[in-house]
Amino acid sequence: MTTHPLQQVLQHLHAGRWNAAHDLVQHDGSMLAAWLHGILHLQEGDLEDAENWYDRAARHFRSRGTLAQEIAAFEAALAAATSSDSEERP
Repeated sequence: MTTHPLQQVLQHLHAGRWNAAHDLVQHDGSMLAAWLHGILHLQEGDLEDAENWYDRAARHFRSRGTLAQEIAAFEAALAAATSSDSEERP
């Protein structure tokens, strides 16, 4: 089973390596990556950029949860996406 590339971004985020997380997430053009990029900006307290990335991810910035809730929701969405991707492969 392969891990999703955004898992590594999450590992950096959880370890406080925000620059490394940013470097990786910027290379992924997916909606999930845009959401995670927004979460990174939340973590840093940069709400203006966070809102921009939430918009790109088609997520409602002003009705988001706490940082911990957003990370948990993202991890659940990533797990679901990873699960559905592996089910589609032969």
